[in-house]
Amino acid sequence: MGTSDCGHEISMATPSVGEAGKTGAWRSERPVLVAPEACLAVKAGRITCQLCWVYCPDACVTRSVGPAIDLTYCKGCGICAAVCPAKALEMQPEHEPGTCGR
Repeated sequence: MGTSDCGHEISMATPSVGEAGKTGAWRSERPVLVAPEACLAVKAGRITCQLCWVYCPDACVTRSVGPAIDLTYCKGCGICAAVCPAKALEMQPEHEPGTCGR
């Protein structure tokens, strides 16, 4: 017997993009696909791995061949880069040091 609203066997959160509002404005670091050729999905040419998509708490990563990240809603938590087994994603500073976003 599943839950009444979505058929899941257990209760679980299912985040959606924008649920917490536009959080990208206060991010200090952002994920960047620094090595697309290392991404397991790109190497396979099909949707595989997708750990970055699975673990993103704000549903900002697209489930595609080569992840794309919606920076409007990405809060810069770094989970996607931390779970990437190929180290294809990396967290980089949002602004150049000393510029304060100007």
